[in-house]
Amino acid sequence: MLYPRRSFLKSAAAVGLGFGGLRLLFSANLTSSVYAQQATGSGVGFGPLIPDPSGMMSMPEGFSYQVLSQVGDTMDDGLRVPAGHDGMAAFTGPRNSTILVRNHELGSDPSSGPFGDTNDLFEKVDRQRVYDTGGGNPAVGGTTTVVFDHNTRKVRSHFLSLVGTRRNCAGGRTPWNTWISCEETVTRAGEEGCMQDHGYNFEVPVTSTPSLANPVPLRQMGRFVHEAVAVDPRTGIVYQTEDRGDSLIYRYIPKRASDLSGGGQLQCLAVIDAPSLDTRNWEQTRVTMGERLPVHWVDVSDIADPDSGNDTLRLDGFERGGARFARGEGMYYGNDTIYFVCTSGGSIQKGQVWAYRPSPDEGHSTEMDRPGSLELFIEPNDANLVENADNVAIAPWGDLILCEDGPGDQYLVGVTPAGELYKLAHNQVSNSEFAGATFSSDGRTLFVNIQGDGLTLAIEGPWPF
Repeated sequence: MLYPRRSFLKSAAAVGLGFGGLRLLFSANLTSSVYAQQATGSGVGFGPLIPDPSGMMSMPEGFSYQVLSQVGDTMDDGLRVPAGHDGMAAFTGPRNSTILVRNHELGSDPSSGPFGDTNDLFEKVDRQRVYDTGGGNPAVGGTTTVVFDHNTRKVRSHFLSLVGTRRNCAGGRTPWNTWISCEETVTRAGEEGCMQDHGYNFEVPVTSTPSLANPVPLRQMGRFVHEAVAVDPRTGIVYQTEDRGDSLIYRYIPKRASDLSGGGQLQCLAVIDAPSLDTRNWEQTRVTMGERLPVHWVDVSDIADPDSGNDTLRLDGFERGGARFARGEGMYYGNDTIYFVCTSGGSIQKGQVWAYRPSPDEGHSTEMDRPGSLELFIEPNDANLVENADNVAIAPWGDLILCEDGPGDQYLVGVTPAGELYKLAHNQVSNSEFAGATFSSDGRTLFVNIQGDGLTLAIEGPWPF
């Protein structure tokens, strides 16, 4: 089944040629000083970062930001904005608005959740719409929805849209306009006060009407430490990352495209003629930049415990020949390619960016005749360039936007189609990570979260289009 993909491809039109240049840049024997010069924004990007008098976020000249939402605000449903802002996506809303669906990476601590310090607001929600009630101490991870009015530049409404889940880290948008929210945990029922098993994906409708999603765990997509997903609009196949140091890359082929709860095949990526390849490059370089590796997909749906109650899915898949990755995190579809970040890959564990190009026959019995390919695009091993990138997005003009999650200062880092790096923004509030970078459909507004400070911001400026 084919899906409309204009909005997906429009935002990535220049990426194909751009990342070819990027690969060549890092393959060349350039010095760290040259890299550092690029990283400052000198000659590329939008210019040097100017310190913010308010002490929140430094950006180049001509850029501005506004805070849309922050932890503790009272929402339209009478609940509080939860903490732990993480992955996010922007959707076109009614009357010149953008609908943001935003993850919250939380466990069961009520002080950080939507129901108040002692869960006194829990009575406001229908418990049938809460995945794990915890016997009155519910899991408070989930999603909120923010409706931003571009005419007034104000939040029109915001409300809780998924609750009762845990550690909702990243996720991804679908071509049928829903958000998949991913649990980054494998907590079992009976542990930490849980009454349900965790480690699943949940699908959240995109709506401007305050409502809670029906919390149906997408079990056949696998139970593991989920991070992010990306959907190929041509096929409806969902690709998934796993945030573990010995993780796999998965794909889920639904029986019926767009019906993720209706069952399907779960598979892991393997490199042809290199079974159980360790791509992490930690102790020795096994994968070089620019090398295109033909791949096949190993079925793991038939494992004796496909729901992986013992958290062995990645280990079983590796034994079957699946490739091993270093903490798969952000993932994004663009230009007929699945880009994903491994935040601790490389010899000094500062991160890698990969690209998977699906087969023209992806998901069909003939795909081995024309296999898809895996390519290592970036492994700079230089924290001056980018340090432990996490979430990733593609800008409307073709640049890659990386959200840092390293040990020190945190930046939004851009990569031009020519392969040059630049700093787009610096978090002056704290050392908390940026997360959830996403552009409005018209490309004029970049929305982003600062996770630890519970902030969602809208950025505008002289974008190059």
